[in-house]
Amino acid sequence: MASTGADMTSTYDTLEDAGVRRRDWIHIAAISFAGVAAGTFVIPLVSQMRPSKDVLAASSTRVDISSLEEGQSLKAVFRGQPLFVKRMTPAEITEAKNDDSASMPDPQTLAERTDPANEAILITLGVCTHLGCVPLGAGVGENKGDFGGYFCPCHGSHYDVAGRIRKGPAPKNLEVPEFEIAGDIVQVG
Repeated sequence: MASTGADMTSTYDTLEDAGVRRRDWIHIAAISFAGVAAGTFVIPLVSQMRPSKDVLAASSTRVDISSLEEGQSLKAVFRGQPLFVKRMTPAEITEAKNDDSASMPDPQTLAERTDPANEAILITLGVCTHLGCVPLGAGVGENKGDFGGYFCPCHGSHYDVAGRIRKGPAPKNLEVPEFEIAGDIVQVG
């Protein structure tokens, strides 16, 4: 049975009365297709911008300090830079606290540079803030400078026992990275 023009007109009138037109359905379908297509390209693009597992692994360092005795330091690597971890002696802690009020280019107290629960543990990046050399003083028998802390042999910056700049061209103290101490493990980063 063939449909007549009158039947088609009545169907079209019914759809138009309901507020739905054929052109609306085409727009909805086109927008839906564009959304799916955009998602297909955007999701892989965003996921490839996330750091890889090896980069995430290098973003933090764990250091065991159980064998570190008073007055000793150890060197580790954090994000490709040297990391100094030092267990200060009571005399060094007293000296650093007495120097808290001394005139310094970059004033910081010992409490601002250490964890209050573990003030004997000093953690700094082993990079001079002048031009990026590695200061001496973390190893046995190395030159500790005029203030008993660290000495940068490149341009003569002297740091005290708390890693604060006291003399020389370096503008800032040795950087203290974000860290957390849990028992005998230091998590840096």
